[in-house]
Amino acid sequence: MTKLFGITRKTIVAAVLLSAACVFGLLLSSCGAKQNSTDTDEVPLKKPEVEIKADDAYMTEAIEEALVGIYNGHGGPFGCVIVKDGKIVGRGHNMVLKNNDSTAHGEISAIRDAEQALRTYDLSGCVLYTTGEPCPMCLYAILWANIDKVYYGCTIEDNASIGFRDEEFDDLAGGRDSMKDFLTCIDRDACLKLFETYNNLEHSIY
Repeated sequence: MTKLFGITRKTIVAAVLLSAACVFGLLLSSCGAKQNSTDTDEVPLKKPEVEIKADDAYMTEAIEEALVGIYNGHGGPFGCVIVKDGKIVGRGHNMVLKNNDSTAHGEISAIRDAEQALRTYDLSGCVLYTTGEPCPMCLYAILWANIDKVYYGCTIEDNASIGFRDEEFDDLAGGRDSMKDFLTCIDRDACLKLFETYNNLEHSIY
C-alpha cells in the first residue's frame, strides 16, 4: 500500500473523511443552535383588542398593520401597505422601538418588504396607503422608490397631536405644498380612531 511520509493512503483518506464529518456536524449543530435560539426568543404577537374599519379596503389593511404594532409595543400608530395591479405587494408598520432603529417607520418597512417581494428597487406602478401622512424621510424614500401615488389617513398636524415632530423637519425642507397632487388624504376619521387607541395604550414617545 502506498505510503506518504510513513502514513498509508488509507489512513489519510480516513482522516480526511473524519475531518469532513466533524465540520459537517459542527455546521448542523450551529444551525440547530440558531434555530433553537430563534424559536426560544420569538414572542408570539399580541392580537389587537379593537377593530377599525376604513371606507377604503387598503387603508383598513394599513390600520390593521398599525394595530399589531402598537399592541406589541413596536412603535407609533403607523401602518402601511403598498399595492400594485390591485394586489398588496408590501406591508409594514412602525418598528422603531422594537428594532432600536430610528429609520424603521411604517412606510420604510413596507417599501423594503415590497422591493424584496418584487425583487426590484423600482416600485413604479405602485400605490402606497399609510395611516399617517409621511414624514419627510419617508416621503423622500417614497419618491426614490418611484411610487406613483400616496394615500394617507391622519395629517402631519394629527401626528403632532400625539407627540410626533414631523412638522419640525418639514420646515427645514421648505414644506410640502408643491406635492398636493401626489399626497391625498383619505379615511382620516378611521385613522384618528387608531391614534386614539394608541393614545389610550401605554407607550413611549421617541
